Amino acid sequence: MLALAFLLLVLLLILVAIIRYDMHPFLALLGGAICYGFLVGMEGKAILASITEGFGAVMGNIGLLILFGVILGTFLEKTGGAMVIAEKVLAWVGEKSVNLSLLLSGWVLSIPIFGDSTILMMNPIAKSLSSKSSISYAATLVAVSLGAMASHSLIPPTPGPIAAAGILGANLGQVILYGGVVSLIALIPLHFFVQKWVTKIQVRPITLATEVPISKAERPSFFSSLLPILVPLILIFLASLATYPPKPLGEGTLPEILSFLGSPIIALLVGALLSFTLPKKLDRKLLSSSGWVGEALVSAAPVIFITGAGAVFGKMLQNSGIGEVVASSMQEANWGIFLPFLLAFGLKCAQGSTTVAMITTASIVAPLLTALGLDSESMKVLTTLAIGSGALAISHANDSAFWVVTQLSGMSTKQGNLSHSLGTLITSFSAMAVLYLISLVMA
Repeated sequence: MLALAFLLLVLLLILVAIIRYDMHPFLALLGGAICYGFLVGMEGKAILASITEGFGAVMGNIGLLILFGVILGTFLEKTGGAMVIAEKVLAWVGEKSVNLSLLLSGWVLSIPIFGDSTILMMNPIAKSLSSKSSISYAATLVAVSLGAMASHSLIPPTPGPIAAAGILGANLGQVILYGGVVSLIALIPLHFFVQKWVTKIQVRPITLATEVPISKAERPSFFSSLLPILVPLILIFLASLATYPPKPLGEGTLPEILSFLGSPIIALLVGALLSFTLPKKLDRKLLSSSGWVGEALVSAAPVIFITGAGAVFGKMLQNSGIGEVVASSMQEANWGIFLPFLLAFGLKCAQGSTTVAMITTASIVAPLLTALGLDSESMKVLTTLAIGSGALAISHANDSAFWVVTQLSGMSTKQGNLSHSLGTLITSFSAMAVLYLISLVMA
């Protein structure tokens, strides 16, 4: 029980370092991992081994997934391909269902792109549709933000779900499939929330000078824009199908080829390469250190290093033998899939970053999977998504997305809490409820 007490103390110190002293999460997690090792009496060699094994595993596997996903998203954003997808979704659903179309657009765009970027990109459309109708600007922008938050936490290739799946050893194809289903179902109560509640917050858009958007002539086609997203997803699904226990595609060369192409690293590499076809003219400067690839590397680096530090923390916990302690202390309790959810929920509320909450929770839970009865292949997938569900909420004053929404729309902090923040709470609980029902069927 002393080991558990030390774990709680270290987690508290990490949160204080990040929130109170504005320490970078990488340093806080790495320092916390080392402190925990010394507190539980691990030898110096064991602590060093935990650092090198944990960090090295991430750099060789998860780091590349995050990097390729960020490159893909950067090219979609910079070329206007993301906006093409958004406008097509808007056309399909129809402007009469403005909030629903914006909710779905935010959901689609935030699969390959960071949530904050999605909100900023969709803001001109949300603002324009509010200006042309009687719908509150708060409702149109919050619809985008909540759709973006739902897929950002639950569907790879955004960094949080990729990192959590990698740390837990969950099948990425199944995480994508179940994450898509769960997040789409979670949009149903969100739609009613926006329609019945957020629309009552009357905020009208103020016209300001903004940067000139990418002209339609310079944008890629809808099909070209969708390819970098769809091809990796299809490859991962086919690989999962080829290796599924009954092996419906049989044995031989075809399943081996599909398994190779559908491995997450190769599939996302293919997606990143396909994104290079989106610019009308691929200037080699775009691939340079000062071009779009360089920008993607800068954006991906903090996430990769935070993930590495989280993996060190997880390896330290694993090598300390805390799994056996938890197993003996939880024989009577039936926490199951709710423990990772509650951990991620608490960490997200406390420090604001969805990605940090997911990585930290996955690192803590990984050595405890067997003790919690979550070590089967299917439960690893659901555990990954439970972490994502918890890390959805609550997006409030310590989350950059909260300030993006309130500052763009002109909402007060109170209005932001009653719309965006409350909406993320509804999304979180809705997604977890769906996951729990799925876990009952799989059990």
